[in-house]
Amino acid sequence: MSGDNNPYAASFGSSMTASATFSPQSAAPAAAAGDVVSDTTTATFARDVLQASLETLVLVDFWAPWCGPCKQLTPVIEKVAREARGRVKLVKMNIDDHPQVAGQLGIQSIPAVIAFKGGRPVDGFMGAVPETQIRQFIEKNAGPATDDRALEIEAALTEAAALAEAGDLENAAGLYAAVLDAEPTHVGAFAGLVDCMLKAGDIESAKEQLAVAPEEMQKDPAIAALTKKIGQIEEARKLGDPVALEQQIATNPDDHAARVKLAKIRNVEGDRTAAADHLLWIMKRDRTFEDDGARRELLQFFEVWGPKDPATIAARRKLSSILFS
Repeated sequence: MSGDNNPYAASFGSSMTASATFSPQSAAPAAAAGDVVSDTTTATFARDVLQASLETLVLVDFWAPWCGPCKQLTPVIEKVAREARGRVKLVKMNIDDHPQVAGQLGIQSIPAVIAFKGGRPVDGFMGAVPETQIRQFIEKNAGPATDDRALEIEAALTEAAALAEAGDLENAAGLYAAVLDAEPTHVGAFAGLVDCMLKAGDIESAKEQLAVAPEEMQKDPAIAALTKKIGQIEEARKLGDPVALEQQIATNPDDHAARVKLAKIRNVEGDRTAAADHLLWIMKRDRTFEDDGARRELLQFFEVWGPKDPATIAARRKLSSILFS
């Protein structure tokens, strides 16, 4: 029961907030620090439930000592609440001692569990339901559990990328390898490790890694881009001396063949802006050169660089201005 079908929300309003002002002598002791399971009273309900639900999901378990199903539900719901890692608090209310809140909510059968969020009831269930159903109820109202290992992996990948960008390839590769130890099929870590090898100039090791990657992993765009990058590196090694190519272009700026070669060399050297600019220059001068070959080569660069790379974004803008001017 939730949303517009919640039978508790309509009967629960300002009257409860106003009534929760009884003398502190009747208050139940506060829960031990860090314990997500506690008892409440009519006097402390506003503090224990309404205020607490502004920060986290609060489940209120209405029960009574004589209730057999309550005794079945209690150990299960307490276990699940404690295993939820702070995503939920469980507050128990004995309706024999404190019937007022249950009456305002229209509860006529126990056990009844009502979820409070943002200071109001949002969902609920009745009866001694199975553990799996309780977990589903919490996930529905508190959101799915956070995977701590996933967070650790994400943090490690971010740090590894920063190290690689700073040129600390050894430590970056170590972090990528550590992630792969924990999750052997993690594409991002695998791609990062291979890219570190390429940046270090160890093409053969990179090729060996790619060769043993599972077939499904090899189909991933990030891995396919690395395969293309290796092809670009091996091709660039055969294109001649970049200094000589620079001299050829200085003598004859329209030597497009020399300029394409130089663009390919600058690309594997890591000067992506220069690589793109050479190809864009050719496009401005002669779109017919090698059947628009400069544009096709630039698109190959984009595939390896990735769509979010600053060089890709900048070059795409320049490309658009040429194509649609």
